[in-house]
Amino acid sequence: MPHSHGYNAGTRDMMSRPFRGNGMPGMSKYLTKYKIGDFVDIKANSAVHGGRPHKIYHGRTGQIFNITRRSCGVIVNKRLGPKTIPKRIHFRVEHLTPSTSKDEIKRRVVENEAQKAAARKGGAKVGLKRIPKQPAAAFTISATANVTYAAPEAYSELV
Repeated sequence: MPHSHGYNAGTRDMMSRPFRGNGMPGMSKYLTKYKIGDFVDIKANSAVHGGRPHKIYHGRTGQIFNITRRSCGVIVNKRLGPKTIPKRIHFRVEHLTPSTSKDEIKRRVVENEAQKAAARKGGAKVGLKRIPKQPAAAFTISATANVTYAAPEAYSELV
């Protein structure tokens, strides 16, 4: 049988819904507020055929540049040979979720600003660079007098 090169070729698992996750999306999906500049993850919802992204964009993260009634315009990077092309594509909101990729960076910025403000008051310098996890500190176990040794009991006939 010849291979199919259609629009949805090779998406058997990609476009399938999770266990007990079938059916139309709930209202929270439609009531999510997006703003221009927000980062979103693109994950195609196969229950909604309209405005569904091509399989190339499934799992990508992009930035919103436009908002319409039912969809959001997203800038997504697409690899084309050695080049990376920023594509501007509109996806329906059912296929978008707010991205959590920048949450850790935002949290660190708030913490660093608080540390800088505290350092300005105290007049000391503070290092804000991230440091990789260091090896655990060395320690010595000292032998004490109350060591209990466990040895097998000598064989004794109980009969």
